[in-house]
Amino acid sequence: MSSRPHLRWFKFAVAALCVLVGTGCAQYTLDGRAVSMRYDPFRVAGLPATDGPSGPTVPLPESVARVQHSDGGAVDRAALLAIEDVEDFWAQHYSETFSGGFAPVRTLVSIDPSAPDAPEICGADTSQLKYNAAYCRTQDVLLWDREFLLPVAQKFFGDMALNGLMAHEYGHAVQVQARLVDADTPTLVSEQQADCLAGTYLRWVAEGHSPRYTLNTTGALDRVIAGAIAMRDPISLFNLLSAPSDAHGTALDRVSALQQGFDIGTEACAAMDLDEIDQRRGDLPGLLFHSGIPGSDAPITEATVASLLDTLDAVFTPAAPPVLVTDQTGCPLAEGQPTAYCPDTNTVSVNLALLAQIGTPADESEQVLLQGDNTALSAVASRYVLALQQERGVGLESGVAGMRTACLTGVAQSEMAQGSDLPLVLGTGDLDEAVSGILTNGIVASDVRGGVVPSGFTRISAFRSGLVGDADDCFRRFP
Repeated sequence: MSSRPHLRWFKFAVAALCVLVGTGCAQYTLDGRAVSMRYDPFRVAGLPATDGPSGPTVPLPESVARVQHSDGGAVDRAALLAIEDVEDFWAQHYSETFSGGFAPVRTLVSIDPSAPDAPEICGADTSQLKYNAAYCRTQDVLLWDREFLLPVAQKFFGDMALNGLMAHEYGHAVQVQARLVDADTPTLVSEQQADCLAGTYLRWVAEGHSPRYTLNTTGALDRVIAGAIAMRDPISLFNLLSAPSDAHGTALDRVSALQQGFDIGTEACAAMDLDEIDQRRGDLPGLLFHSGIPGSDAPITEATVASLLDTLDAVFTPAAPPVLVTDQTGCPLAEGQPTAYCPDTNTVSVNLALLAQIGTPADESEQVLLQGDNTALSAVASRYVLALQQERGVGLESGVAGMRTACLTGVAQSEMAQGSDLPLVLGTGDLDEAVSGILTNGIVASDVRGGVVPSGFTRISAFRSGLVGDADDCFRRFP
């Protein structure tokens, strides 16, 4: 990595998605200090962090007569079951926030984009909708690609990924019905609002209210969130609802919008506009949220990691900065562990080969969610901030320590995004690489023993709290 480079975002194909890596979450014993329900390492926006079964609890519907152009197969029947559940949710809760009654989408359409007779919908050639689902406001039509998108979503993100997809597209229909959007609404707002509305539905399922599905709040919810990151829908609404734009929001935007719905509810979604999105982004530079502006990518070498520690020294100015070792001297690493912090020697240890594996830009043949140099460097930063905690005299072995570590890593990332005079600075897409790593390996939200906070949702919440706060906030929030 050269002086003050911009770390690169790697945008991958939807076809190259992965099953999330198991994080081996440890069980912690809390030490009796009060922690906000929102930031409790063993809760998810107030709900218990559960790891039970997820998916449909009833048979798929026998008939798909309601779905036009369907082949009657299992994929369409699964999509219809998800839609019926989403409609059940809105039938019960629409009037709690919006005026009037809820009306289901008039027309559902299943397409095979590769078929020679693929239908034209809302004036659009659906052969161009491979790997897409969409809502067309002018004709009140919700459609999906049954041949490519939905099977891939199920394979890599689980059955509940279909619910997340359909809840998002149905969110667009709810927007129109509730008059939350019009032809001048920016795509950035309409897309994140739909993510938020999907989050309100997912909360309903996670609470056990759905008559058709269950959703645990750890692995299954994490996979739905990963799907929200991966399966962006650049053709959603056929550009009929807003001006053509690629500004759908970054992974951090989309996850935070979904979290708003899951945590707060539909009122948070109704209040979303550009000002609210800017507020959620805090003081982070706008460059970080512009997709499609590639930066340079840094190789994960000893020099790069040493430069990172120099950067963190400048950001935090600890009395006793930790020392970097790459040969495990005084700080051995467990098998498969890319980085660790050893309090006895105040050492950050890295296995450069393993670190490079998670820091190499994703390749379709590797079938990974999203990764790049900041996936690796944010993990190393999380081990560095354990030294700050040791200096403060707080415990390093607990779920609270894992949350505090994620928060402090967020502070580091924020400073690296704004400090142009630092040895390393963040660029476009780097936060997405970090967020994806928090979901897939969880290192950023782990304690000194490597025990990971169970829910990716909660891990990201802690990380985001640091992005928009400072180190003192992290120590107060996670005592």
